[in-house]
Amino acid sequence: MDPQLKKGILELCILQQVSEKDVYGYDLVGKLKEFYKDVDISVYYTILRRLKKSEYVDSYEGREAGGPVRKYYRITEKGNLYLERKKEDWGRLHQITGQLGLG
Repeated sequence: MDPQLKKGILELCILQQVSEKDVYGYDLVGKLKEFYKDVDISVYYTILRRLKKSEYVDSYEGREAGGPVRKYYRITEKGNLYLERKKEDWGRLHQITGQLGLG
């Protein structure tokens, strides 16, 4: 798959996962790695940093069952609006490619 296309779709997938619940970065990577086996782990964190810089996600430190401190990500209101626009774009793209016999 084209790397730029893959990054755009991966960003959408990351945002969708974070919108469903706050997520620890490593768990997020593990879940998406099932579908994107050839994507280096650093790409996920690069996307998360970019999403944070754009204020689409926020992060906080938390502990689970007395374990080590971990960084969790959650979507912001701005991120929810961005995600909705991206999902609309995805729907339009899917519709166009379907009408052209590509989907």
